[in-house]
Amino acid sequence: MAHLLGAENVSLEFPTKKVFDGITIGVNDGDRIGIVGRNGDGKSTLLKLLAKRMQPDDGRITHRNSLTFGLLDQADVIDPGQTIGQSVVGDTSEHIWAGNPKIRDVISGLLNDLDWNKQVGELSGGQRRRVGLAKLLVQDLDIVMLDEPTNHLDIEGVAWLAQHLKNRWSNNAGGLIVVTHDRWFLDEVCNLTWEVHDGVIEPFEGGYAAYILQRNERDRSAAASEARRQNLMRKELAWLRRGAPARTTKPKFRMDAAAELIANEPEPRDRVALSKLATQRLGKDVLDIENLNYSIDGRELLHDVTWRLGPGDRFGLVGVNGAGKTTLLKLIQGGLQPTGGLIKRGKTVNIATLSQEVRELDEFADERIFSLIAREKSFFVVDKKEVGIGQLVEQLGFTQAQLQTPISDLSGGQKRRLQFLRLLFGEPNVLILDEPTNDLDTDILAAMEDLLDGWPGTLIVVSHDRYLLERVTDQQYALLGDGSLRHLPGGVDQYLELRKHSLSAHGSSATVRATEKSNGAEKPRLTGAALRDAEKNLSRIERALEKLSTDEARLHEQMAGHDQADYAGLAVLASKQAEYNAKRDQLELEWLETSEQLQGN
Repeated sequence: MAHLLGAENVSLEFPTKKVFDGITIGVNDGDRIGIVGRNGDGKSTLLKLLAKRMQPDDGRITHRNSLTFGLLDQADVIDPGQTIGQSVVGDTSEHIWAGNPKIRDVISGLLNDLDWNKQVGELSGGQRRRVGLAKLLVQDLDIVMLDEPTNHLDIEGVAWLAQHLKNRWSNNAGGLIVVTHDRWFLDEVCNLTWEVHDGVIEPFEGGYAAYILQRNERDRSAAASEARRQNLMRKELAWLRRGAPARTTKPKFRMDAAAELIANEPEPRDRVALSKLATQRLGKDVLDIENLNYSIDGRELLHDVTWRLGPGDRFGLVGVNGAGKTTLLKLIQGGLQPTGGLIKRGKTVNIATLSQEVRELDEFADERIFSLIAREKSFFVVDKKEVGIGQLVEQLGFTQAQLQTPISDLSGGQKRRLQFLRLLFGEPNVLILDEPTNDLDTDILAAMEDLLDGWPGTLIVVSHDRYLLERVTDQQYALLGDGSLRHLPGGVDQYLELRKHSLSAHGSSATVRATEKSNGAEKPRLTGAALRDAEKNLSRIERALEKLSTDEARLHEQMAGHDQADYAGLAVLASKQAEYNAKRDQLELEWLETSEQLQGN
């Protein structure tokens, strides 16, 4: 396997922390690397070092000659004065980018709902993020580096991105380095995992499931001070083994090796016991929604929705952006009133909500963590055991030194953890979590899920994190954008299939919109055999373009490995490249003509 890039004896120190201490790593062709670790341990910094956007204090970063790479970091800025089209494809002629199936796939996968001619400055933060991701993915790169690419993507978008990255290169070609807290994404895409911690990088084979097993083995053989971490990892491992059988096929080694580790580990949730406890706390009636309707500005957002939540129910809610998920949550909480139908809440219901913005802490900005926590009760019950407040605080990543930190100085992830603790301290019996995974690393997510496993009560989770939904909820529901609420017995996979069929039925395509000629003369419509022939011809051209791209890539490899002193041989290869260019021009012209014919239909 050819070497792409590497770091040799690299050290980096900030004024308050030594980030890396003499690390040596490498990336080869075919590597799909996921980077995990606690927030602040240097994951994003590592990407910047490898991309040479930052220089180390010691050591060196090496790149293969003629290496092409791109980095999407969390601070990428796109010119707000440009249109989406200009930002993504630049000055490339329309017939060139529209004739490239890979570019069309990226545009339809990420920008399907956006106006191609809209200025970037008019977009939301999440939309600009998608434009930046599309701008990177349309390029032909040897290595793609992504820093939290799943942020601002819904479940559908995450699934598309995973599939795109899996099919972007052949098995032993190209390289991917991704920093993400999305554990399903790590399992789906990565064949290697790097854990960044304490100034070092530890490599693990496989995706997230394989990483958890190996890390558990490592922690198991460590000192007694690691006992708390071992317990958490064993519970996580038990989930991987028992809760999601399909995921256990991801590691390349046998999961049977974990059997001894989890032999005495109970099921992640005792549903019967939790249900009994929930009934005691809630009564038999929790929430009944019957024939609910809600309209805003003349648009019916929810239509004839019927949904019943009982004691101990754990529901996951998914849906496209704008489908009404947040609106439904506000109706459940009583923040909005329905325009029709009935919402009946039980007399003993006590609802608590973890919002996306965590604005509930704004009024305590001048206080310190310790003083805010001191107001709460001294213990909390988890799995029928009393857990001290100090233990909970430590379990969710707050050290003793951090307890004196003003709340105004906390990061987004720290505020989210603190507010989650405050909600648990209040002992609600109905808990609503709206995108709870934002800004949280994998360790903290595992700890949060561990707490929720033993929490009795009714739970509603809105999230694009498939791993979280599968772990802490028992059933999933979807808002598909037509106003109805749909039960998903098949889980998230069923939702993605429904969305795929829905998009196919409507024939929605950003690429078609982008290539439409608004001032062109009306063309005669194709019918019958002519229409079928045009569709077949278009498919033929696209296959020919894909084959040509493969041939060109192989030719480029030949040219790169050819003896540069052999001018005669290089001339032959250059001549072949010219032939490919001429053939591509002809095929792209044919594709454009055929697609314009079909657009009239």
